[in-house]
Amino acid sequence: MKHIFFVEDDLSLINGLSFAIKKQGYSIEVARTRLEAENLWANGKYDLVILDVSLPDGSGYDLCRQIRRTSKVPIIFLTAADEETDIIMGLDIGGDDYITKPFKLAIFLSRVNALLRRSDNFRQEETELSSNGITIQLLKHEVYKNGDPIDLTASEYKLLCLFMENPGIVLSSEQILNRLWDNEENYIDSSTLSVYIRRLRTKVEDDPGSPQKIVTVRRIGYRWNVVE
Repeated sequence: MKHIFFVEDDLSLINGLSFAIKKQGYSIEVARTRLEAENLWANGKYDLVILDVSLPDGSGYDLCRQIRRTSKVPIIFLTAADEETDIIMGLDIGGDDYITKPFKLAIFLSRVNALLRRSDNFRQEETELSSNGITIQLLKHEVYKNGDPIDLTASEYKLLCLFMENPGIVLSSEQILNRLWDNEENYIDSSTLSVYIRRLRTKVEDDPGSPQKIVTVRRIGYRWNVVE
């Protein structure tokens, strides 16, 4: 059974989401303050963390930073803080997803399930990534579209792997740039990233002019959108 850690001070939201999460077959533990969360985190083992940003005695951002010092557990921010700077902050400090209130319960649960599946796949040390008709043979560094090989540059390959390893997750431009930059290669800036995105779309999209797989999330970054 997956064990979810929920940090939230709104009792009505706690009751509603706890019921919905348990119906999914998961167990849940709740903390209503940062101090309580720190104590529970130190003594527990969790498969997913859901964090509010504004807590009575501190910030969910700081708690996220603390967790990231020792763990790669998936983290979802669930918060009313919906400014662009808030979202970018949450993703940049280690959040895997950022959901703003109000939200639709079905979509929230779908994203919870997606993150848990992604975490399981990461632990299994996959040798193949596959979605949207695109398959990556990781050990061979080979990429196929609908069974036919496609030729990617080293940077395009790394970019595609990053997207397909994070299906449905919004990646900020800064997160992508940090992963693409390599001391042995040229520095990649945001303008170059736009070029890579455009070139990659011409190779993996059915209609690069109307991309369905690599989707732009306005003012934030990009998402690998699983369409099948």
